[in-house]
Amino acid sequence: MEWVNSAGRGDEPGSGPSQGADLHLDLTGEGGRRAQLMRALREAIRSGRLTPGTRLPPYRSLAADLGIARNTAAAAYAELVEEGWLTARQGSGTRVARRATPLEPGRAPRPVPATGRRVVHDLLPSSPDAAAFPRTAWLTSARRALAAAPNDAFGVPDPRGRPELRRALAEYLARARDVRTEPDRIVVCAGFSDGLRLLTNVLDGGIATESYGLDFHRAILHQGGRRTVPLTVDVHGARIDELPGTGARAVLLTPAHQYPTGGPLQAHRRAAVVDWARSSRGLVLEDDYDGEFRYDRQPVGALQGLDPDRVVYLGSTSKSLSPGLRLGWMVLPGSLVDAVLAAKGERETWTGVTDQLTLADFIGCGSYDRHLRRMRLSYRRRRDQLVTTLADRAPHIRVSGIAAGLHAVLELPGGTEESTVRAARRQGLALDGLRPYRHPGSTMPPRDGLVIGYGTPPGHAFTAALDALCTALPGPS
Repeated sequence: MEWVNSAGRGDEPGSGPSQGADLHLDLTGEGGRRAQLMRALREAIRSGRLTPGTRLPPYRSLAADLGIARNTAAAAYAELVEEGWLTARQGSGTRVARRATPLEPGRAPRPVPATGRRVVHDLLPSSPDAAAFPRTAWLTSARRALAAAPNDAFGVPDPRGRPELRRALAEYLARARDVRTEPDRIVVCAGFSDGLRLLTNVLDGGIATESYGLDFHRAILHQGGRRTVPLTVDVHGARIDELPGTGARAVLLTPAHQYPTGGPLQAHRRAAVVDWARSSRGLVLEDDYDGEFRYDRQPVGALQGLDPDRVVYLGSTSKSLSPGLRLGWMVLPGSLVDAVLAAKGERETWTGVTDQLTLADFIGCGSYDRHLRRMRLSYRRRRDQLVTTLADRAPHIRVSGIAAGLHAVLELPGGTEESTVRAARRQGLALDGLRPYRHPGSTMPPRDGLVIGYGTPPGHAFTAALDALCTALPGPS
């Protein structure tokens, strides 16, 4: 491992004492020094240690500090610029590219495309359209909330979260998602993953999960010492009849819109999972990650409304507004509130007060509802464009999971998923295959497919992204 201190060498245009940077780089592993340096820099960017816009040391300084040839450092920089990880401009030096965003905490790194091509179109099902964030309305709410905030808002906060936000959430969730609760049973957290970590600390025994789901959610449960047992998923959602044989004490579900395969949990299965929780004294953990976005029929109400004492409801702003806000909430059975607050621990881990106050005003003044209606229309248009484009140019590809949410599943012929993902990368597309979502212990036969996020690309680039996608898809068998 090497500590690079290149401040003040001044051997490239624009460098000087204020332009240098200290870097901790691990030049190990396979390949020569150039490959090792490139790998170390990519990892530093992916992990967030080097943030977008960070200026790197001049390559001559870097080479001297690492004890490698100048040409080696220069070639590594040049190749990373070509791949899109770095940018280089005369007089401004070499910097981390603005599009090189770090990983979500807890999420495993995605493989770096072997082709070395940079990402042109992001079709990963990870976030909403960032360009559509309601900046003006949010700023108005922030100003109004800060002006009206009592002095105690800026003292030691309540670990439950600000009462203004909990009251606003209780009213909104009852009205829009049929959630039955009181503000004192809501605990604000830093997104779904944070809430799941807290719950993992207070639950006992194994947890059943859907056979298809997010790997990093399973990782959170495993890191908390919880065994996960997969439930078969079909067109009606998770097979609840398998629960009694698992020995699980809780089950994690996405009942409004199964992630990622799509479709709501069928009505008789919703009733069955509540009956299981009552008879076994178990818990249902309800991930309502995109319940606001339903297009072809009325939204499916929250499962929590069937039994607030046996269902933990979890929601966040990650899909509705922005994952960058780090705002989420748990609606808890009364018996769990104190245990969750104890697990929350030190106040430094709590969500910031100003964003909580702003969201409370944003909901209370109607801006949240207006934003959701606007985005629901926008995402439905994108969904329709995706379906129409595939029907015209790839009619052999079946699209599913499109009644709600911000993503769709493209069914692929057996054995073609890996080659299709590689072809997509050659087109500059970032997207997910379906197989990585499958629980490794599942007995379900693996399915080949793509999970396409249509919410992330900016509107002006969506048509080009679909063109690239169609080029990458396999032809009729």
